[in-house]
Amino acid sequence: MQRDRRAPDLGALRHRLLAGAAGVALLSLAGIAQAQDAAVPGADGLKPDAVYIEADSAARNGDVIAAEGAGANRVLARFQDATLRAGAITYDLSLGIATADRQVEFTDPEGNIVFASHLELDSDLRAGVAVDFATRFRNGANLMAASAVRRSENVNELNYALFTPCPICDDEGNAREPSISIQAEKVVQDEELRAILYRNAVFRVGGVPVFYLPFFAHPDPTVVRASGFLVPTPSYDEGRGLSLEVPYLRVISPSEDWLISPQLNRDVAPLLNLQWRRRFADGMIVARSGFTYERSFGDFDLDNDGRAESNVKFGDRTSRSYFLSHGQFDPDGPWRWGFTAERVSDKTLFDRYDVRDPYQDNGLYYGDQRRLISQLYAERQTDRSYVSVAAFTLQSLRVSRFDPVTPALNEFEADGALPLVAPLIEARWEPAGPVLGGRLRLRGSAVSLDRDDYVGGPVLRPEIIPVGPTLGLPGVDSRRVSGQAEWRRALISPLGVRWEPFLDVRADLYSVGDLPPMLGLGEEAITRGRATAGVDISYPLFRRIDPGADLILEPMAQLSASTRSDLDPRIPIEDSQTLELDESSLFRIDRFPGYDLHEGGLRLTVGTRATLNWDEGRRASLFIGRSYRADEESAFLTPAPDAPGQLYDPSGLSAQSSDWVVQGSFSPSDRIRGWGHATIDASGDVRRAEAAVDGRWGRRNLASVSYIVDRSNPVAGPLNRNYEFVQLSGQQFVYGNWGVAVSGIADLERNIITRSEVGLLFDDDCFRFEIGYRRDNTRVRPTGPSEGVYVRLNLATFGGTGY
Repeated sequence: MQRDRRAPDLGALRHRLLAGAAGVALLSLAGIAQAQDAAVPGADGLKPDAVYIEADSAARNGDVIAAEGAGANRVLARFQDATLRAGAITYDLSLGIATADRQVEFTDPEGNIVFASHLELDSDLRAGVAVDFATRFRNGANLMAASAVRRSENVNELNYALFTPCPICDDEGNAREPSISIQAEKVVQDEELRAILYRNAVFRVGGVPVFYLPFFAHPDPTVVRASGFLVPTPSYDEGRGLSLEVPYLRVISPSEDWLISPQLNRDVAPLLNLQWRRRFADGMIVARSGFTYERSFGDFDLDNDGRAESNVKFGDRTSRSYFLSHGQFDPDGPWRWGFTAERVSDKTLFDRYDVRDPYQDNGLYYGDQRRLISQLYAERQTDRSYVSVAAFTLQSLRVSRFDPVTPALNEFEADGALPLVAPLIEARWEPAGPVLGGRLRLRGSAVSLDRDDYVGGPVLRPEIIPVGPTLGLPGVDSRRVSGQAEWRRALISPLGVRWEPFLDVRADLYSVGDLPPMLGLGEEAITRGRATAGVDISYPLFRRIDPGADLILEPMAQLSASTRSDLDPRIPIEDSQTLELDESSLFRIDRFPGYDLHEGGLRLTVGTRATLNWDEGRRASLFIGRSYRADEESAFLTPAPDAPGQLYDPSGLSAQSSDWVVQGSFSPSDRIRGWGHATIDASGDVRRAEAAVDGRWGRRNLASVSYIVDRSNPVAGPLNRNYEFVQLSGQQFVYGNWGVAVSGIADLERNIITRSEVGLLFDDDCFRFEIGYRRDNTRVRPTGPSEGVYVRLNLATFGGTGY
């Protein structure tokens, strides 16, 4: 398991990489003779040109000002929020040369500290000398040199230097060997080139030399980004063999760069990855792409004997590529807009070449896992209104049927089965003040969906799914316009009971085309409406059960009456196929997402939440609730994929009594926390459940375990998508900075470990190294299980294997 590490602040090295910052202090000593008043004092209480000095003796001899401390005492000088200490300080007014001797210590306004035994600097910072130079930066890094010389305005030189981002003292102040360091005969910082150059550089780990370079260079830390090679990423896959990705960053300008990252493979053609980023005044664009020219490869049954040969090439050699981009723009005013463009030539290209993070949520709408989305959208938002207009299309990389012989023959969801959505409009508006003492909210929505391929359930209702072959039937197209008004008012009785009456009115207009022709249906126009009135009631009860603990018990209920739901079977179910029944959705008027399904009739929803708080922020809560309706709602039933004639209820709402909703969380200390959620049907069986526990012990030991299960489909078969997973990750330090890290995902439905990692790690305050073994055994990978050694390295200041 790899801990997130951010790059430390390198701004400290902007102070000339040597004693240049100290020179600013010495230059300011001229203010002893000619300080000028300024209007605003600094943080140290001094005016900008003022200098405060404490010394055992101070004198002026001609143009030379001298201050000295007696014995072990040092001169103290404060100016411009900086502090200088030295055994003796002299300043020659005529030559402009400042000299500091004996235990020189300078602290700049940012907290960086410079040490030296002798320091010389002129008034223009054009020539400076430091002997026994050392500096400790604000981020904890240390830089030391036998001598430091400022050769010119742009060139600084350090002789026999050592740099380390690690502490050089233990907690008791004793010297310790830094974990990593760079030692060089000479280090030159060229501010014009904006680079740091090393001669005869030796890289040390734990004080032991491990690598030597006669010449080494990297960008000046004042450079936010610079062109150059990044840390290579090695990997191993049974289909590709040994792979090495070598990224090169090309900086075009402060707002634009290219990342050229070829993946070199032992057994297949290389994959060229490219990334372009550009930031504008009011937005940004990121575009990624990859290209290769190769045959398909993986486990394949070449002989048609029912057995798959491992990692063979098959099919024709052809171009294979992907393109992933997104942009976001937020100009002045209430409008903002953006886009995503995502496409791939092969359904398994990302899996074959281990393309990193191909499924990202970058736009207004998300494509879900293993679905790519291309969209264009615009939003307008003010304090009381919101409008969005979007259009998008999807590409699916999901497996619809797993092949029992080889993953290379898996059947994938057809792109034509997914609709083109254009346009999709959502709007909300609220008046500035209360209406009849309550809050009024108006909503509007419109959408048009066009689908090429025929799709039965769960899109079509069981009543209009044709019997017999459906090959060649067109996909159902639909258009919808909806309007809704909701009013609520909160009232609290003298006894503390909260009453919230509400009214809700909604109307929908549908136009549906290309319904199955054998049913005698054509272009259908459908209208429907619903009106709802009800009240939410809650009564929080508080009791102090101990001087350091209290219990809050909150029973709640909702009573609502609606007109009939009028769920016309000709209306396809596009936006209400999934329902996550939990504490928040249980008390909504519309518990289904979207508009295609809604509830009607008389309903009563009840629940209770109990919360226990005790010492030091410890907390535990539990919610139990359920909903009841006057009549069953058979329209919520959907055909089972493996038995279309058999219906089941994936929502848990079709019966007169809904599933029980049980939800809780606990945090008995700041080191342990957990939560869980489950829906349980009337027979006591768990329909869906999810739980997670995180724990920390010691200073860096931690672990996390999570569990998720879905048993909503009772009909077994190859199209059944029930699942059950356990995920575990953790790290345990065994001796000092040495430890072990493990992570894994177990598919309990198939009784296999789908992903796993076991590694040995070293982690101290400045670098983390991890080496171990990993295995990927997902059913989508066409090359079968992928396994091999992994290496991860993160260095404070220098970065890591991620980029």
